[in-house]
Amino acid sequence: MDVHVPQAITSQLRRRGVDVLTAIEDDAATLKDEELLERVRILGRVLFTQDIRFKALAEDWQRQGKPFAGLLFGHQLRGTIGQFVRDLEVIAMASSSEEWLDTVEHLPFR
Repeated sequence: MDVHVPQAITSQLRRRGVDVLTAIEDDAATLKDEELLERVRILGRVLFTQDIRFKALAEDWQRQGKPFAGLLFGHQLRGTIGQFVRDLEVIAMASSSEEWLDTVEHLPFR
């Protein structure tokens, strides 16, 4: 989880048994977006963010063919906490992190 994601999303996912690591817990809260995108690649974890600039960065890396672990983007005004939790839970339970390599996906799913 990026630093800007509401704690309620993280808490609800954990209650549902989803393995979540926040940037704060990983001591990565002060990393620049490029560094955090590289950090999650090293960890093999998909990143969820609500930061539009972070999404643009990942899309730029995608165009350049620069590898990253995958980014899930949820615009703050286009989904509820419940929608984000449901979609992230489905993704966590029904896919592996390898399936998200170099991918940018928008949430909530419609």
